[in-house]
Amino acid sequence: MKRPWLVYGLAFIGGLVVFMILVSFVVTLLIGLKDTGFGKPKIAVLEVKGIILDAQEYLPSIREIRERKDIRAVVLRIDSPGGAVGPVQELFEDLKILREKKPLVVSMGGVAASGGLYLALAGQKIFASPGTITGSIGVMIQLANIEKLLEKVGISAEIIKSGEFKDTGTSVRKLTPEERKYLQNKINQLHEQFVRAITEERRLPPEKVRALANGMIYTGEEALQHGLIDALGNLSLAIEEARKMANLERAEVVFFPPKKGIFHRLLGEATSLQYRLFEYLHLKALYLIQN
Repeated sequence: MKRPWLVYGLAFIGGLVVFMILVSFVVTLLIGLKDTGFGKPKIAVLEVKGIILDAQEYLPSIREIRERKDIRAVVLRIDSPGGAVGPVQELFEDLKILREKKPLVVSMGGVAASGGLYLALAGQKIFASPGTITGSIGVMIQLANIEKLLEKVGISAEIIKSGEFKDTGTSVRKLTPEERKYLQNKINQLHEQFVRAITEERRLPPEKVRALANGMIYTGEEALQHGLIDALGNLSLAIEEARKMANLERAEVVFFPPKKGIFHRLLGEATSLQYRLFEYLHLKALYLIQN
């Protein structure tokens, strides 16, 4: 015997589920539209903070900013002493692609030195406060030698390697003269890349840049005198400049990357401590101000 009430009941439940899915979709769509300001023009502020260890922390935001049509201009806010050479250069290249599509203005915070300055070179106009710490143009490798410590606790290390330079930078012995020369050559190459980037982006004579690229830090006022930045000003002035460059009467300001929760902030602190240990025990080239 058929039970029509069961069929109707299942059909009703199925229809209700479909209805709820549609409602959920519409609500999500409306929330998304609300968050993006329903297409109103925006200026994105991309904040680069702390030591730069991984480009992936910022690349998704750069690419989202590049593709979003409602974002008409970008302010790169840098408060960083620099970081590892590879990630800094990777971000720099993506920022150059970004500036081809949208005006890109740089605002230096308290510190925008070494790798922080390298990133700033991507900007079409660079602002800094008079007391901003920048410069520190150069590259370094820091190596720890724990050989004597191991001897005191009765530990020795043996290394079997496939080539003369395979274990260069190991913490269990001193560098040989040949290794020191080898690493100095690499440092010189990376340093020349930094000098070349400043020469090209700031349109400065190579000899002037090399004179500045001695590792010394400069205040914002000094950086302006040397041609490393374009003007003195804070974040608000940089945002206003970006608005003018985009020919906007008014624009909403949105910040990237998205703010992290407490778990991610704690994870970031742990990563920073891990970096400090890594910095002293491993071979790593850095565009980093010594702090």
